[in-house]
Amino acid sequence: MKLSGILAVLLLVYTERSGFGMCHPKPACRYPPSQWCRSLEIAIECRVEKQCMEVNATRPNQAVPGVSVTLYYESLCPDCREFITQQLFPTWTMLQDIMAVTLVPYGNAKVHQSFLSNSPFTCQHGEPECRGNMIEACILHLTEHSLAFHIIYCMESSADVLSAAQSCLRLYAPSVPWSRVDSCVKGDLGYQLMRANALMTRALNPAHTHVPWITFNRVKPSDFLCMFLLLQGVKPPACTGAPVRLDRSFC
Repeated sequence: MKLSGILAVLLLVYTERSGFGMCHPKPACRYPPSQWCRSLEIAIECRVEKQCMEVNATRPNQAVPGVSVTLYYESLCPDCREFITQQLFPTWTMLQDIMAVTLVPYGNAKVHQSFLSNSPFTCQHGEPECRGNMIEACILHLTEHSLAFHIIYCMESSADVLSAAQSCLRLYAPSVPWSRVDSCVKGDLGYQLMRANALMTRALNPAHTHVPWITFNRVKPSDFLCMFLLLQGVKPPACTGAPVRLDRSFC
C-alpha cells in the first residue's frame, strides 16, 4: 500500500508554514492531541476526521515501513516549543504505530573546554535553558519513552517550562519521584546525558545551523517532498542539496 495515506497527517503538520495546507485544528478544539482520533465526533470537532480515517485505514498493514524522526532542540527556544507542541507531538500521537521519535535536548549549547566549572555548559537562552535541557534529558532517561514525550510536551506547552516540570512528571509518571530527576540533574548522570547529547548534535552531517533541526530516518531532506520520496525508496538528485528554510524564524 502506498504511503500517501499514512503520511497525510505528517506532511500536513510539517508543511503548515510552507503554504501547502493547514495541519492542526484551530484553538476551538477542546480535546488534547492524544484524543483527536478517539471518536468520529471528536475528530469532526477538531477538524481532523480525514486524517484520522486515513491513519486508521492503514494501521492493520504491518508491511508499512516505519519513520524515524529525530529532533535536536532547546528547551526554552520559542520555535522549538512551538514545533513540539503544535506539530511534532500531535503528529506522533496519531502516527506512533509507524513513527518513532528521538528527542535530543541540547541544540546550540556549548561545552566548556574545562569541566572544572560548576556549569560546564553554556546555553543560548542562559542558565535556565541549560537546566531545562538537563531536566528533559533526565526525564527521557528515567521514564519510558512514551511517557517522557508526554511529560516534555506538558512542560513545553506550559507558560513556565521549568516550573511545570515537577507537576508534569507527577501527572504522567506518578511512579517516578521528582527526587530521582533532581538527583540526576544535580549529579554526574545529568552531565553524562548532556555530553552524550552534545556528541550526537556535533555528529550531524550536515551540521545543524539552527534549531529546531529535524532528521527523517537519519537524513536531513531538502524539503518535505523529498522526505516523502525518500520514505518510498526514491532519491531524486534534487534531494541531496541543502535544507530549505521554511517561512518562520529559528533559534
